[in-house]
Amino acid sequence: MSTTTPPGWYPDPSGQPGNRWWDGAAWTQHVNPPAGPVQRPRIPDGVATDTLPIWLLALQPVLVVLLQFAYRPELRFRTIGPDGLQALDPASVYTVGYFVLQVGGLLLYGAAVLLAFLDHRALRRRGVVRPFPWPWAFLATIVYVIGRFVVVRKVAPGRPMWPLWTYLVVGAVGTVFGVVRAAALFQQMLP
Repeated sequence: MSTTTPPGWYPDPSGQPGNRWWDGAAWTQHVNPPAGPVQRPRIPDGVATDTLPIWLLALQPVLVVLLQFAYRPELRFRTIGPDGLQALDPASVYTVGYFVLQVGGLLLYGAAVLLAFLDHRALRRRGVVRPFPWPWAFLATIVYVIGRFVVVRKVAPGRPMWPLWTYLVVGAVGTVFGVVRAAALFQQMLP
């Protein structure tokens, strides 16, 4: 009597989640995904989850506010046509500060994506399995920051989330400042 393992689905011998098909003689390439969601393993308590890149991302809205000070238009109007219609002079809007603001905004956007990549890489090095994907930072920094902390809460529950709260507070203050500044500029354009 021979003792062979009958064909069937068995836990993958490579250690991957899910099952692999044993044909009675050898493992095949056929795999089944795991039955439920794969849990991320927790990281040890001594491993820090706050990285330098996430802190730089959290403080980036301060640079956005400072960059807004580069743009100080002196709005001028000119009369056009025989009926005295007033029009905004484009030269008063498109100043050097305007272009500094535009280029600076693009550089900060690129820096945010780079910082998300560096943070993702640092988390992987610290043992976080499948950290939140850094390309979400292309959509918006806030998407990456919040998604990152959702994952960190799963692998390191109970840890403080100071970079997240810092980003939210600094971002909210920056948004209020931007709205007030935009309202003041808009008010200058009204006759």
